Amino acid sequence: MHVTAWSRNPGPVKKAVEESAVDEAAATLEEALRGAELVVLAAPPLTCLDLLAQFGGPLRVSLSEDCTITDVASSKARIVGLADELKLPFIGGHPMAGREVGGYAASLPDLFVGRPWVTVLGQYARLCDGERIGELIDACGAIQVPMDAAAHDHAVAAISHMPLLVSAAIVEAVAGGPGEEERPDWRAAEVLSATGWAGMTRLARGEPAMGAGIAATNSAALASRLRDLRSVIDSWLAELERDGGPDVNALLARFDSARQRLIESDRQ
Repeated sequence: MHVTAWSRNPGPVKKAVEESAVDEAAATLEEALRGAELVVLAAPPLTCLDLLAQFGGPLRVSLSEDCTITDVASSKARIVGLADELKLPFIGGHPMAGREVGGYAASLPDLFVGRPWVTVLGQYARLCDGERIGELIDACGAIQVPMDAAAHDHAVAAISHMPLLVSAAIVEAVAGGPGEEERPDWRAAEVLSATGWAGMTRLARGEPAMGAGIAATNSAALASRLRDLRSVIDSWLAELERDGGPDVNALLARFDSARQRLIESDRQ
């Protein structure tokens, strides 16, 4: 297998070649595509859409007729839908593993081992495309999970995209949002912060373009999940602001219920 890589930022690709993670750094996107059997779009969702538009237009001549195209973006319906519009041999992919930091310097050799790798079959995917994607997933040590695009997007809105947005929202609520003055008590709270704050805000430390692309391309499912969360938070507020003070037993029951659901999930 010969691996060629290209990026708008050539520095990390050069480093990957030096460390033998890839075989060759292409000078241009056209050069990277020439003769490729498998093209993997490892980019934010909006960039994947832009690249697919180019593949269906000016860069189509750079793709071999036998080429398979896939991606690793975390939303699928819009991306697979565009690939179908352009009649590209495409299978959408989403390895369910990641970090809040990106780029080659943050890569881990075992990141995908034992993790689900969702695949969404494009309308113009062929048998050979499925075989190539299967080989890629096996090589990464992941487990292939075929899904419908809409079902995938609704599921990841709950367990991935909503946590990302909530992480950013917590920072806004405590420190201040864009264009706002810093919250008066933020510095005092920051001095006291520990693992709870670090854990809840870890995702907000990620690449902003990635977060914006996720929210923009999975907005409907994400909004639905946020409404569910808002309803739950409203019920927490009602309990905390109950006349005479909150019912401690009710609070205990809610915390215990959440804990038990997670414990049961860990056992499965």
